[in-house]
Amino acid sequence: MSSKTAGERDRERKTIGRTAAWLAKQVEIGLGSVDLSLPQYRVLGLLDESSAFSSALAERLAVRPPSVTAIVDGLVARGLVERRPVESDRRRVDLALTETGRTVLNSADAAVAARLCDIAGCLADPAEAECAFDGLAAWRHAFIAYRSARRSVR
Repeated sequence: MSSKTAGERDRERKTIGRTAAWLAKQVEIGLGSVDLSLPQYRVLGLLDESSAFSSALAERLAVRPPSVTAIVDGLVARGLVERRPVESDRRRVDLALTETGRTVLNSADAAVAARLCDIAGCLADPAEAECAFDGLAAWRHAFIAYRSARRSVR
């Protein structure tokens, strides 16, 4: 991979939002094969990390609680997520992946990975394709650090 000038890097950074939007669309296309929307995929991914209640999911997804409720209702209807009463607080209900939900999430992960591998495979230099995936991994670490930093401020 060639080294870039500061001007080239600046121009690329100015359009990084567009690139993120293109990437999101490619993820959506990959999810089509498992009949999941991007918001549903995000919810399943968060529930794979741990069970949660709707307001916590809404906060992590940066959406309003009614939006999460609508998404979760659809996932519950499909048997991918279940609502579990919290023993210590009868007013609260936790959300958790079912085994079917975990299977669908694994299929979705594989479909998205295959889509992104197809795209990255079009790069002439395999090292550049690897760099693209490393960049996505770095963004995942940045999101986790950002979430942690925001939690510690509250």
